[in-house]
Amino acid sequence: MHLSFGAYYTLIFAVLVLLLGKLLTRHIRFLRDFNIPEPVSGGLVVAAIIFALHQATGLTLAFASGMQTTFMLVFFSSIGLSANFAKLREGGMGLVVFLGVIVAFIFVQNGVGVGLATLLGLDPLIGLVAGSITLLGGHGTAGAWGSVLENQYGLSGATALGIACATFGLVIGGLLGGPLAKRLITRHQLAQPRNLADAQTGAHGSASEGTEPANFETPNTAPRLITAEAAIETLALFAGCLAFAEFMTSATQGTKLQLPTFVWALGGGVVIRNVLDYGFGFQVFDRAIDVFGNAGLSIYLAIALLSLKLWELADLAGPLMLILAVQTVALALFAVFVTFRTMGRNYDAAVLAAGHCGFGMGATPTAVANMQAITSQYGPSHKAFLIVPLVGAFFIDIINAFVLQLMIAWIR
Repeated sequence: MHLSFGAYYTLIFAVLVLLLGKLLTRHIRFLRDFNIPEPVSGGLVVAAIIFALHQATGLTLAFASGMQTTFMLVFFSSIGLSANFAKLREGGMGLVVFLGVIVAFIFVQNGVGVGLATLLGLDPLIGLVAGSITLLGGHGTAGAWGSVLENQYGLSGATALGIACATFGLVIGGLLGGPLAKRLITRHQLAQPRNLADAQTGAHGSASEGTEPANFETPNTAPRLITAEAAIETLALFAGCLAFAEFMTSATQGTKLQLPTFVWALGGGVVIRNVLDYGFGFQVFDRAIDVFGNAGLSIYLAIALLSLKLWELADLAGPLMLILAVQTVALALFAVFVTFRTMGRNYDAAVLAAGHCGFGMGATPTAVANMQAITSQYGPSHKAFLIVPLVGAFFIDIINAFVLQLMIAWIR
């Protein structure tokens, strides 16, 4: 038996998934501690229920895919619209060096994935799914590339595999970063734990230069309200990004410049944001962009998880877990022997290694949580809190997309 749902019903189901995820996250500490997104926690439960129904009755469900694509493009547009080039100057040379380290890691992560997939007799593209597509890219990139691999390269179940790998990465990234950084700090005697008074007042005892980073730990500016006028301005920006993505996808079809539509949406956001900033002096409302972008990601993930066909993945469970286990070891070794050493073998470098573990197998929020766990005990690291969000939330998505294009072309 087969049931299909239109756009309105798909949106209703997606909201119900989000509400379920919120309920689960509120009552299950594990989900909160490891920053598991609400659409993922709720969506996986619903996907399991759909799987049970299919196994018992043969029932399959289909949801409106057009809405899923639109919300995905909204999310990637928000990343581009958040990219102000002025932030580059704040990061300085440390940002450039760290970005180079992460670019090298992309090739390592994909090399491990593709190599193991080939040894195990799997499609090499599965190695990319269990590589930087999902582990470095996160759930949004997993879904975006999943649809590309399914539609253009015939890799069945790529989206479902991607969601599973990205969820595994979130958990492991949260588990790995803090202990690894703490071991580096104690082994190399980089800092001493702050006493309770220091931790409460932010007094002396920091092992890093600079002050406590305000944007993550002590926000002190009054928020700008998201009014109807601000919402309309923000919607216009997103519409411009989507129009740019549609135009460029059509214009570059079949050429060497052909890229997935979500990459053009991200690039369009970068262009629009900086033209408005430097050409017209228009103040883009970052918080409204974040709200719309996060809402788009949540609804997109909810629909993607509703559409999972878990019964298609049973044969890949064992090989996939082996690949992910090796990826975990590879990340730990890279963070210790490359990230930490390249970034200066000091306290900041240890905190950066924790952040690398967070988004190297998870997402930027996991990276920030890892770093906060260290800085709350040993003192602030302004350098790490400046560099990691810039790299993890923006630059790496663009670079990852181009590297993946190269690797797919090489594989195929």
